[in-house]
Amino acid sequence: MKKQIFAAATLLATASLALAGCSTAPATPTATAANYKACMVTNSGNLQDKSFNQSSWEGVQKAQADIAGVKAKVAVSADDAALLANTQAFASEKCNFILTVGWQLAPATGEVATANPAIDFAIVDNPPVDANWATLTLPNVKPILFSTEQAAYLAGYLAAASTKTGTVAAFGGTPEAPVKAFLDGFSDGIDKFNTDNGGSVKLLGWNKAKQTGTFSGDYTDIAKGKTLSEQFIAQGADIILPVAGQVGEGAGAAALEKPGTSVIWVDSDGYLTAPVAYKPIMLTSIQKNMTDAVARVIGQAHDGTWSNSTFIGTLANGGVSIAPQHDLAWPDGVAAKIDQLKADIISGAIKVVSASTPN
Repeated sequence: MKKQIFAAATLLATASLALAGCSTAPATPTATAANYKACMVTNSGNLQDKSFNQSSWEGVQKAQADIAGVKAKVAVSADDAALLANTQAFASEKCNFILTVGWQLAPATGEVATANPAIDFAIVDNPPVDANWATLTLPNVKPILFSTEQAAYLAGYLAAASTKTGTVAAFGGTPEAPVKAFLDGFSDGIDKFNTDNGGSVKLLGWNKAKQTGTFSGDYTDIAKGKTLSEQFIAQGADIILPVAGQVGEGAGAAALEKPGTSVIWVDSDGYLTAPVAYKPIMLTSIQKNMTDAVARVIGQAHDGTWSNSTFIGTLANGGVSIAPQHDLAWPDGVAAKIDQLKADIISGAIKVVSASTPN
């Protein structure tokens, strides 16, 4: 299937985050519409997943808190069969705005949005598609995508600079483009460290050249995440990047049992959103600033300035980032180096290339 999909986090989003394509962000919308129903459909993961669905839902809640008249509502998809049913139910309920979260909802979004042109839709991490997974450009659907490979590049450099064993690891939930973008950027950041420092840091779990690696198969099986992480630790890895939603909690559990092992979170700042016990092992997080993005898109739909132009979050517009140093110290000089790498990516001096980069 031609799943052209693009899969972060939220607490560090800046007021300059752009949501009309990659242009400058609009001013805070003026609320005029009362009883405006902003509805969200989750993918098949949990709502409180400490990651993807949770960050998006926080954006809908932020819109409700910030804009008079907005009423937030969510439907949690317990399984794949619920994806279309939940989206259709919200359309029947006459929601003014429907947010769908993740590539699994791309076909449902395409079908329901086509049948309901008066409703504004946005979909996180994927454009809408038809039944054959052909990408659709619909006047009432705004894709919200993220160039996570840019932030992952910085995290890869940090991981390579921080490892004591010379081995780090990464795994995904499923082999979809948003997941691969994280893994590609992480791999390139490790390579950059090796090139600059004559290093030989090894990455387990992902081969960028072959586009093959290790996947848990879903985004909810915490036990599976722990098992995979234990296998990587047994091979010498002391830093693990799980790009797998709630499965990442299993990586944290494995790291806690092996002193000296740390984790890099995804989507949100894991230091703030993951289980409290993981704070001492959280090296950084590769963030998609979904909360602010979603809230602003709802604001635009609410006040009539909404358009279907794709938003792509980048380092330049604050749509992606890495979390700052928290309890776990970074090596001396690495923070300054990462700031320089970030500037070079923004200027174009460094181009982070991934087949999964959104466009």
